[in-house]
Amino acid sequence: MDLVFRPRRLRRNGPIRGLVRETELAPRQLIYPIFVAEGNRVREEINTMPGQFRLSVDEVVRECEVLYEMGIGAVNLFGYSEEKDELATKSYDSSGLVQRCIREIKKKIPDLCVQTDVALDPYTTHGHDGLVIDGEIVNDETVGVLCKMALSHAEAGADWIAPSDMMDGRVGAIRDALDEQGLHHVGILAYSAKYASCFYGPFRGALKSAPKKGDKKTYQMDPANSREALREVSLDLDEGADVVMVKPALAYLDVIARVRSEFDAPVAAYNVSGEYAMVMAAAEKGWVDRDMAMMEMLHSIRRAGADMILTYFAKDAAKRLKSDYGSFS
Repeated sequence: MDLVFRPRRLRRNGPIRGLVRETELAPRQLIYPIFVAEGNRVREEINTMPGQFRLSVDEVVRECEVLYEMGIGAVNLFGYSEEKDELATKSYDSSGLVQRCIREIKKKIPDLCVQTDVALDPYTTHGHDGLVIDGEIVNDETVGVLCKMALSHAEAGADWIAPSDMMDGRVGAIRDALDEQGLHHVGILAYSAKYASCFYGPFRGALKSAPKKGDKKTYQMDPANSREALREVSLDLDEGADVVMVKPALAYLDVIARVRSEFDAPVAAYNVSGEYAMVMAAAEKGWVDRDMAMMEMLHSIRRAGADMILTYFAKDAAKRLKSDYGSFS
């Protein structure tokens, strides 16, 4: 055949494929979500998320030491309280579970980037991200509590606050609250385009945070919309967000790409529990190769434009990435 162009020349072997690879994936771009539990020496596997655990504070610290040595970029802490009430008062308790965990991590691994989830659902009796007054999930009153929660995390030593509630105006209010207390150095990772997705099921089981009544569609976004996501991102950036996030990742790769194209700001994506659980379940059945599916998935999120990825695969992916040519050599 008389061919001028033979693209296969650039695919001949691992070193060549590595040289022309367009998308980099590195441990420093990964954020590991961690579920914090009460107790001591607790390492309880989550049945809906094989390989993931609820960890007591001492176990979280041990896990963080390993993650830091692996070069993983950050951890994102998710906690709860057994003492729930209508006003989520335990969410901003300075001696609360997450606040204690932050302090212990920072004592042992001060250079590890610690991020914390800020939402009220693990602390309310009804399981919603906002306060419920007269049957309505109220916005402005919720923002006041979120500010208290964010401050308690920042004062404990958190590097980034990650509000995941999707209340209007909360990013600006949290930024003001932090700045008023001289916490200018604390960043905000905003869940800017968080969709009302079915892919959160395993997470809600892990955190015991499913709503007792109704759904979250009045504050989380309609899965059919993408222009709305750009509006939400724009508002959060105007209010002072340092990083914006799209959640979930896989069903919203187009949204990640649009956000990356429209805005000159760091973009995060959350490879959520349902996406993780699907791969693990299919791998258990022998229907897919777990490691290959994991790496293909993470590369797709990076390729769409995410600068960083929250993923339950962070540890396993970091191990995989130690090879010279990554997972596709």
